[in-house]
Amino acid sequence: MSDVMPVPVHLDKAVEGLAGNPALPPELVRRLFSYRRGFGSVARRPDLTDDMIAEIIAIDDEWLTHALALNPSLPSAFRMRLAEHPDPGVRAALVIGADDAPRELFERLLRDPDVQVREHLAKSDHVPADLRARLAADPEPIVRATLAQWWTQAPEPVRRLLLTDPEDTVRAGACATYYRRLPHPVPPADLLPALLTDPITRAGAIRHCTMDAETASRLTADPDEEVRQELAEHPDLPPPLRDVLAEDPSLRVTLRIFARQDTPESTRAAIHARILSDVPLVDLLDDPQILDDNTLERQLMNKLARLELSVLRLPWVTADPLPYADSPYACFRASAALSGRLPAPVVTRLLNDEESGVRTTMALHARERVDAATAERIDRSYRPAKKTRWRPADDFPLPADVLRRLATDRDPRMRQLAPRDLDLPVALVRRLAGDPDQMVRRAVATHPRLPTHDLTQLLADSSESVATAAAGNPDLPLRHMHHILALAGL
Repeated sequence: MSDVMPVPVHLDKAVEGLAGNPALPPELVRRLFSYRRGFGSVARRPDLTDDMIAEIIAIDDEWLTHALALNPSLPSAFRMRLAEHPDPGVRAALVIGADDAPRELFERLLRDPDVQVREHLAKSDHVPADLRARLAADPEPIVRATLAQWWTQAPEPVRRLLLTDPEDTVRAGACATYYRRLPHPVPPADLLPALLTDPITRAGAIRHCTMDAETASRLTADPDEEVRQELAEHPDLPPPLRDVLAEDPSLRVTLRIFARQDTPESTRAAIHARILSDVPLVDLLDDPQILDDNTLERQLMNKLARLELSVLRLPWVTADPLPYADSPYACFRASAALSGRLPAPVVTRLLNDEESGVRTTMALHARERVDAATAERIDRSYRPAKKTRWRPADDFPLPADVLRRLATDRDPRMRQLAPRDLDLPVALVRRLAGDPDQMVRRAVATHPRLPTHDLTQLLADSSESVATAAAGNPDLPLRHMHHILALAGL
């Protein structure tokens, strides 16, 4: 059978895949330095020699140099050279890729005149603490606000500076309900009264305060929805105010009441029904006449409340799981599944729960009970609440006999798993290479048993991702590597 390489439909993507191919010979790597239609991904290869790196720097192409600065394998001497590069994007990229950079690099970049460079320093946990602390006095508020959000375990003097900063955005970042890193910081006790008074920091301060009835009553009427959300979760919330917030116009507030241990079951049921029965946004889009800005915003927030309900996990349920293992609320059953103390019959029941999130959670916390059949069933029916690349088969690898059976499964999502068997029979590999689903072809494009003819056909696939993966296959013959470069004029 001929393995003459067809012309790739997506030549640029084939070149991009080739740039990351670990088997690409050095002389072909160098030829890619003159490519100007991609993002310079060849400069991110871990096998670049010093001569190659020097050549890339001398070429001074924007994308090549930027990609080189992101390369985590870049030697320190070259990092220091790029720290003097006139493009601030290159200098900022150095920070992103500098996992083990010398102190001298950070000292140099700390004085950088460009804000985005210092912003990236504020985000980086690799910057020495004493150097990073200087950013709390940076002249640009965006740098200080970034530091507040990302350095949650900064020394107390630094946190104090940020919590009392004259700029609203900095204080908001320093005393927030959401941070970019865990664990979340706890404000110094003596600052809490001022933080609670300040409308900018009020929501973030609530969880750290002792709540008296008068303050709670005042906050119940706060116009800031985020303040009412935080109040709804506070353990000191008086029951009468809890009942007031259970009727709040914001579903995101009432969801917090739903999640409280002391909420009456009748109230919890009413909130649950209200969240799930609200008019879906997709229905509203059919009637543009009612889509004013307020309606649209409210519906978006309600949709977010439904998402939050689906991923809600309650520590107090996990601590005492048995009463909630048969709860009518999926999030309660999933919270119970997080416990490692459930009897075998309950584990079995939750492994067969009607909700994907419950089944998956139970499997992850009862691994010894998950055989191949259960793992396949849970993966097959997996329906994540939000977009994710993870799937149960990543944690529960299926045996070769199952993967080979899945190669002919009716569901393309399951056929994608078959190439995980590196000894998959060639006949099945070839079948998957011609699969009508592009994600299946993408999964098999890097398989070590893919015949050369089928691999070359995938180089011309109608899907960009398939062509990229095929060009990155280390078994791609050298002559085809040359041909791709020749087609690209390299």
